[in-house]
Amino acid sequence: MAETKTQVEEETGCDPGCCSDEIRATELSADELRAAVSDRYGRIAEGYETSCCGSPTDLAAAASMKMGYAKEDVINIPEGANMGLGCGNPQAIANLKAGETVVDLGSGGGFDCFLSARAVGPTGQVIGVDMTPVMVRKARANARKIDAHNVTFRLGEIEYPPIADNTADVVISNCVINLSPDQPQVYREAFRILKRGGRLAISDMVASQPLTEEIRNDLAKYTGCMAGAPVIDDLVNMLQEAGFTHIKISPKDESKSFVKDWSPDMPVADYVVSATIEAVKP
Repeated sequence: MAETKTQVEEETGCDPGCCSDEIRATELSADELRAAVSDRYGRIAEGYETSCCGSPTDLAAAASMKMGYAKEDVINIPEGANMGLGCGNPQAIANLKAGETVVDLGSGGGFDCFLSARAVGPTGQVIGVDMTPVMVRKARANARKIDAHNVTFRLGEIEYPPIADNTADVVISNCVINLSPDQPQVYREAFRILKRGGRLAISDMVASQPLTEEIRNDLAKYTGCMAGAPVIDDLVNMLQEAGFTHIKISPKDESKSFVKDWSPDMPVADYVVSATIEAVKP
């Protein structure tokens, strides 16, 4: 298959995953940032590029086990559903129950959706939302492989998910919200689509201190899950302003080891770690 230029390459003459010197992330519009992220993960889904969110020398299964998944989790899902794109395991904190409805913001190839579907059972429902068309096509194909009738995938931006109010018992996400140029809007929408008493169970990157200008401007670090990481206090404020209560953010210092793998050229691990993010809609 011949490789074609992406939207960002056509507009700038530069690969969005590599040329951080030519493109300053902080100077791009929200739509340009979304295009860069969609281009990057579309290339990963099509096999043109490996994920930066995990060691490039590891298989996706091994990388996911480093993030906290059990061996049976990574071997009992459709081939290609897990691309090693996460930074943690939201299943570990979601406490899913049979019959619940789960929404996965930034569902990728469907890895966490298929695990959630097993947990909620045939009476439950899982809805994955992703803005990258090739990811949605890949996830739907994966669902057909295993005849997953209780899982659906919808094309849409996580700032504006195509889901009705008060739909979900649980909203999960894995290393995706920090890719959004409007994170407060994502949390407002998560609040909207949750039922009363619904839970937020997220794995994502957070900043232990303000990021340097060099990190924030690096487009490869932005599309690579790092440069968009919010400072923890700012994240708490976002969640509170969205309406959430019982907020709990737990940084995982052990994640610094794989952050160093993601960014061998810059000391991002001094600033950014993976965390679990929990909250409740009252």
